[in-house]
Amino acid sequence: MAPTSLSQQRNGMLKLSNVCKTYQGGEVRTTALDRINLEIEAGEYVAITGPSGCGKSTLLAMLGMLDSPDSGEYWFDGQNVAGWGEARLNQLRRGRVGFIFQGFNLIEELTVAENVELALEYMDVPPRERRERVAAMLDKLGVAHRAKHRPSQLSGGQQQRVAIARALVANPAMLLADEPTGNLDTAHGDEVMRILRQINADGTTVIMVTHSPAHAAQASRTLRLLDGRILVDALQAA
Repeated sequence: MAPTSLSQQRNGMLKLSNVCKTYQGGEVRTTALDRINLEIEAGEYVAITGPSGCGKSTLLAMLGMLDSPDSGEYWFDGQNVAGWGEARLNQLRRGRVGFIFQGFNLIEELTVAENVELALEYMDVPPRERRERVAAMLDKLGVAHRAKHRPSQLSGGQQQRVAIARALVANPAMLLADEPTGNLDTAHGDEVMRILRQINADGTTVIMVTHSPAHAAQASRTLRLLDGRILVDALQAA
């Protein structure tokens, strides 16, 4: 039986309840998240903002189940996943959550098409279907003509398009983007933002960390963090 997606849940949302996370570095203990309470509905476009070190990336990693809370609850797909092991979390997020990173994280030894296909190789998708889905996604993102190139042969904007294709090829219900325009010039950054808006309009939940007020303003909701706490949680004017 196919797994239930976020958009198919009865409540269709993520929920953090009193989530705390600390890190120990030598004798210094840093609180990254401090009693976070947050609900995100399926289909929302949420921007997470705040100064460096305020907990933005930690919160994004928590939502993507790349990190686990020290205390509190995280409800995903109707289950409290706080305290789950890595293998179980990996199984849960597979095909449900897509990630876009500032550094692209493409594998230089693989072609563009092979980088995107990686997202499908652990999902029991037959090889022919994998190739068809990869080709369709590269075409949608405007980089089909670069399918056989290596990442280093692409511009920064093209690499980010490939990274987005890799994140979307499994049709995830939720897309998490950590500073997706941070390594791009203005024109390419604006193009990535246009793509994210379209992805959200198509029904995917988008949660983005950004330092850019202009880019945050394009989301439907903005969270501003300070010292590991949510200082502002505001809907954007239509």
